[in-house]
Amino acid sequence: MAPLPNSHTEPDGSAVIRVLGYNIRSMRDDTDALARVIRACAPDLVLVQEAPRFFRWRKKLARLASAADLVILTGGATAAGPAILCDLRATVEHTEDVLLPLTPGLHRRGFATATVRFGGARLGVTSFHLSLQQDERYEQGGMLLDRLAGLGVEHAIAGGDLNDRPDGRTFRRLADTLQDCRTTAPWGGEFTSWSTAPHQRIDAIFATKGIEVLGCGVPTDLPGITDADLRAATDHLPVLAALRVPAAS
Repeated sequence: MAPLPNSHTEPDGSAVIRVLGYNIRSMRDDTDALARVIRACAPDLVLVQEAPRFFRWRKKLARLASAADLVILTGGATAAGPAILCDLRATVEHTEDVLLPLTPGLHRRGFATATVRFGGARLGVTSFHLSLQQDERYEQGGMLLDRLAGLGVEHAIAGGDLNDRPDGRTFRRLADTLQDCRTTAPWGGEFTSWSTAPHQRIDAIFATKGIEVLGCGVPTDLPGITDADLRAATDHLPVLAALRVPAAS
């Protein structure tokens, strides 16, 4: 497996960044293994799903961020689970957590969103976790596209747990408008669920058309990552993407 490019800023002001999408199951598993996996991926942004939402949730998420050499950007309980972590390379312009309409009897969902800069590149970012219920999930996919369009930026990414496979109608709805980074530039492993017996791809990172995808997939053979840590960290496998974001016009 060819190595992914390291993060850096190009002379023209564009930025190469690493983005990690990860369902961390409320940190109910081996948090030391989880931190090791995240740190080995050397991400600039981590799009988290199922961040802690209840007792001392901020402290728990801050502890994970610190162990992975990152900081909390936004999200957590205030977004019903999605969160965004970042490294100090990111300049934060704006953050907003959005709660989606609640369907009685179903889990509350939300988006963690931000606008950040890396060098001369300006980027909208959204972490999401869509419904288990098919019709609600499809509607939330449309809300996600609307949210990205409303960020007011030329370039944007979204990453999360779709609870849908690539042949599902919600996954297709997103991929018809955005780049499915794994399909655009396959790298690493494909399946993300479950971590102990991966057999399906329900987690993904998407990017708007102007972003160049340099590689995307499950970092199974990345130096510093072991199969034991991937299995122990949480019940999903992470998705890592390297992206080149053009300089803001």
